[in-house]
Amino acid sequence: SWRAQGVKDIALSVSKKYCDEMGVQFLDDGVALRGLWLKRDRSGKLTVWRSYTFEFTATGNDRYAGRIILLGEQVEGVHLEPHRLN
Repeated sequence: SWRAQGVKDIALSVSKKYCDEMGVQFLDDGVALRGLWLKRDRSGKLTVWRSYTFEFTATGNDRYAGRIILLGEQVEGVHLEPHRLN
């Protein structure tokens, strides 16, 4: 649906920005949906919780996984797996 695509676009944009801020390179220009279920937001309303994965590199040689969690259109967190810095 258009709404799911909008949330995916948010995940992509925030993931790229986060990688820039962390000094790593976002790879493949995409995020992949890995988990989806209903969860209550702070106000108690049932909202779609989504987990997306993406890949990044710190050295240009190694690939690592990153993850971004969204509850509705709100980013709950972005995580990068431990990676080599040089």
